[in-house]
Amino acid sequence: MNLPVLAAKGLTVRFGGLTALNALDLQLNANEILGLIGPNGSGKTTFFNAVTGLYRTAAGTVTVDGVDITKSSPQVISRTGVARTFQRSRLCLPLSIFDNLMIGNHRNLDHRIWTNIFRRSRLEHQVEQCMARAYALLEIFSKPLARRLPDPVVALSMIDRRRVEICRALISEPRILLLDEPSAGMTHDETDELMDDLLAARTRLPALSVILIEHEMNVIERITDRCVVLNYGQKIFEGIYRDVAADENARKAYLGED
Repeated sequence: MNLPVLAAKGLTVRFGGLTALNALDLQLNANEILGLIGPNGSGKTTFFNAVTGLYRTAAGTVTVDGVDITKSSPQVISRTGVARTFQRSRLCLPLSIFDNLMIGNHRNLDHRIWTNIFRRSRLEHQVEQCMARAYALLEIFSKPLARRLPDPVVALSMIDRRRVEICRALISEPRILLLDEPSAGMTHDETDELMDDLLAARTRLPALSVILIEHEMNVIERITDRCVVLNYGQKIFEGIYRDVAADENARKAYLGED
């Protein structure tokens, strides 16, 4: 039986007297896009922060390919193949697209002073390799954007900034990608276009598994294989989108139906 690429068991996060996640069980399978939905404050981003080591857990475990990463640092967790984006942009706007992507690739770069000062040919070769890798990755999302690697991010549209953020997470070749509301701040047409990009990336990167936090239900319906619904830090439903939409408790929690 294949292990899930990521599994949370009994995961609990508390802030003083507030329980933000309450004994959450969740699994992500290989090459799966899992939707994580629920109202604001239901614990979705808290889950991402706990998985990536930004928040300490009060109880429970998180494993990647069966290896416990619960108490690991964000740096160690990144090396296990977990990458993420944030709802609010974390791009360095004055820097170029290429520079922003290399921030996501820093652990794979040779930072030794001797190499970077005295072995210039090796440094130039590394830069050429990184440029080729960055171009190939961006091209999955947008060929015109790939041709703008030297341009500053501040000159980009919202959808192109989102593409750069996602590519910055993907440049280190993670196995698990956590996307926190990638459609935030975009129009419906831009959202549809970005979802096309993600589906294309899934085809081109078959080893990648994704957990997607998203409020746009048409996005969840279109690209997810399965959904988990949270409310007040607890899982209240799990299944394919059609079953989620038909479940009374899930509708009440997310849609506010009486």
